[in-house]
Amino acid sequence: MARARQERAEITRQAILDGAAVAFDACGFEGTSLSDVVKHAGVTKGALYFHFQSKEALARTLMDEQFQVAEGVPAIADPGLQTVIDLTHQMAYGLRTNVRIRAGIRLVIEFGSFTHPDPAPYNTWIDTCIGCLVPAQERGDVRSSLDVHDLATLLVGSFTGIQVASHVRTGREDLHSRVIDLWSFLLPGIVPADRIPHFDLAGSPACRAGFALPAPDSPGVTAG
Repeated sequence: MARARQERAEITRQAILDGAAVAFDACGFEGTSLSDVVKHAGVTKGALYFHFQSKEALARTLMDEQFQVAEGVPAIADPGLQTVIDLTHQMAYGLRTNVRIRAGIRLVIEFGSFTHPDPAPYNTWIDTCIGCLVPAQERGDVRSSLDVHDLATLLVGSFTGIQVASHVRTGREDLHSRVIDLWSFLLPGIVPADRIPHFDLAGSPACRAGFALPAPDSPGVTAG
């Protein structure tokens, strides 16, 4: 009985998160009421308050959903610059296909403009990038003259701006192409010239296979 109740409670919690994601993605934090969440989730307000004490608690849970994209990074035996490239495409794919990630990212951006902005999500991504860039620099894939913290900060900020512009201009239909542009322009300043051919700017074959993305055919993008 207890197990069945726990399973039902988790199903309800996930329904609430799904409903909240739809509402926040469409209308943002200020434009969404808990009544909107209840309507989209198909639950009662009592059920919502059982799982989440406030709209902000619900929003912060969704903001954390984005980090599922990077949950496999700690298990990678030899992370590096290609890992970071793959992460940008994985996030791009999530933004295009997963309403929870879209809602979470919209909330992160909105919370950043509040009176007391929360830098934590950005700092988490910066730290994730640093964890990949440090070993990349140690093996000569990132120029030794670069500060990896500054580079990680630039990459996170650049991706944030690119995805916002892509959302406004094309509904993110061109986001993978814009991410390839980002790496095409940045890599010559990041990577020693003889190492550039080792990187796949469209994502590694394993990354593309996971998202059913086509193999790159643009000039300057390697397939290795």
